Amino acid sequence: MAATNPPVALARRLGLRDAVVLGLGSMLGAGVFVVFAPAAAAAGGTGLLVALGVAGFVAFCNATSSARLAARYPESGGAYVYGRERIGAFPGFLAGWAFVAGKTASCAAMALAIGTYAWPAHPRPIAVAAVLAVTAVNLRGIAKTARVTAVLVSLTLAVLVAVAVAGLAGGPHLSLTGSLSASGVLEAAGLLFFAFAGYARIATLGEEVRDPARTIPRAIPLALGIVLVVYAVLAVVTLAVLGPARLASASAPLAAVVSVAGPAGLAGVVRAGAVVAVLGVLVALLAGVGRTALAMGRRRDLPAALAAVHPSTQVPHIAELVVAAAVLVLVLVGGLTTAIAASSCLVLVYYGIANAAALTLRHEPGRRLPVRTLAALGVLGCLLLALTLPAHGVLSGAAVLAVGAVWYAARQLLRRRA
Repeated sequence: MAATNPPVALARRLGLRDAVVLGLGSMLGAGVFVVFAPAAAAAGGTGLLVALGVAGFVAFCNATSSARLAARYPESGGAYVYGRERIGAFPGFLAGWAFVAGKTASCAAMALAIGTYAWPAHPRPIAVAAVLAVTAVNLRGIAKTARVTAVLVSLTLAVLVAVAVAGLAGGPHLSLTGSLSASGVLEAAGLLFFAFAGYARIATLGEEVRDPARTIPRAIPLALGIVLVVYAVLAVVTLAVLGPARLASASAPLAAVVSVAGPAGLAGVVRAGAVVAVLGVLVALLAGVGRTALAMGRRRDLPAALAAVHPSTQVPHIAELVVAAAVLVLVLVGGLTTAIAASSCLVLVYYGIANAAALTLRHEPGRRLPVRTLAALGVLGCLLLALTLPAHGVLSGAAVLAVGAVWYAARQLLRRRA
């Protein structure tokens, strides 16, 4: 029998700063520009702030589990690898399938959001151009991806600071009324979680991080903490300026804030900033999906061709191109709302499996955080938020998982016969 060539490893080119920037680029995107409105509609003003805390806590539990697992298994794939190594082949496959399918849909939604902001009358051509441009950047290597993301994150943070300053200077004081609804808070938290769900990109790029056992556990909570502070400030500002009712009906909440409280013309800058922010998410997101497809190709859970690594750029170029092609198809035939809801459901499944994998790790002496307790809370939180999402998102996510289970069973049957 001929020997099987070992998989080509990716080059470790990312330091702590690069990893944090990629995490920020994956989170500070479309979510913060749009998600406060549906969250306020679901939970009201006070409920929005409570839901933000709930979503942030579930994200923290997930981040703690992801950081420990990524330090132990510093290779591409994220929870796909953790599930296989700690729980079993099928849970690992399901995590990888949920991530690839959910985030491919999310990439399409991000691209369509770019088109909608940039050219509302003809969003699809702009969306296609954005996917092609981002893919071209990613194919040049992970270092190029990190540098481009750093520029986009800097511009995004500048726009968000401008919104916060304008709102604090010209808006009324925060005044919240109304009662809390548990179901409304949980639905809003599930929607807000969509805006947090990028920190796992650091873990999926674990094979390209220098000194991963030290870098990844520092980068994930650092990126998440920065984002949580930014979101909390912006949530308070939007509620103070617009009020819960107006915020709930706003299609572009941050642009509405500066229209009310900021100087003339700043709303246009915020809309341009939204395009830049979504581009930053798309750059990091496509890279992360490609790395998970690479990991699944290595283990033959997806076609083995996806495991190819370009000899000069050290990029999984076939996986990147296949993912980009799938995104383009969804851009041309799909829509935004169902894709985002289904993506949120699938991502919560992915993180639920990551937390379940973290439950199998032994406690490390000297570690202060109760990691197993946080992992257990993360599993429960992911399940609860997934089930309280809008019904069409839950049903779409369940259908995607069912297709993946059938694919896995068919592959196993073929392997036994072979």
